[in-house]
Amino acid sequence: MVRFLIRLHPENEPFRIPFNHQHYLQGLIYRRIQRVNPELSLRLHRPKVPKLFTFSLFMTEKKKLAEDRGGLLGYNSGFFYFSTAVPEIAEAFIGGLLQKPEITLWGEKFHAEEIKALAEPEKLSGKKFVTLSPIAVTTKRTQFGKPRSYDLSPGEPEFYELILENLREKYILIYGSKPPENFEMKVLNSKPKRFEVKPGIFQIAWHLVFRAYGDEGLLRAGYLAGFGEKNSIGFGMVKVDGRKMKVKRYLKGGVDNREGKAA
Repeated sequence: MVRFLIRLHPENEPFRIPFNHQHYLQGLIYRRIQRVNPELSLRLHRPKVPKLFTFSLFMTEKKKLAEDRGGLLGYNSGFFYFSTAVPEIAEAFIGGLLQKPEITLWGEKFHAEEIKALAEPEKLSGKKFVTLSPIAVTTKRTQFGKPRSYDLSPGEPEFYELILENLREKYILIYGSKPPENFEMKVLNSKPKRFEVKPGIFQIAWHLVFRAYGDEGLLRAGYLAGFGEKNSIGFGMVKVDGRKMKVKRYLKGGVDNREGKAA
């Protein structure tokens, strides 16, 4: 199992969730991996190499807009999902959380109170997917005689061409064989969202509901490591819509198997 739900208990309520928070979660993931496996952490910092992991936005079951409109106020608990196609990455990150469950994110203090390992669906082709973090697809377009980054939308054919190209690259890294070509993605609903990924650098990505068809290995590469690009900074994580799944719950008192439902 390489997909997890991580639930965090806040030290104070309400707790703040900034709109642009993916880099805080990315930092948490890398710090906990480094704590358990420093060599793996160094490998993951190599530029322009797919990291083969992704994570969702930070969520809470009860929230409201902050008075200054600069973020959300959360209540009860917060949670996020983490997924990877590499068991070594999962072992290091979850091991690091278990070793040090005290967490500080954007100045808020939390305690990792629950970690659930989620079972994978047996079949993905034909399923309806919902994004847990929006899908980012970028290309280069010439503007004023210079190539500049351009964020593609689901209304442009190149959006799907580059998603397939990215899936094929991940397939090679995961399975070590020539990737298939059969892939189709039908968007049922879409909503853009603008994120500041670095100071002054913005990304337009898309929350989507879609159906995907094709080779199971190709689809599983996207399910585990994310669809589109920039997965390791919190883009492209999906879930199967409405699917009940078996979970394995990691607690200090042991391991508890039970049925659960994706949030």
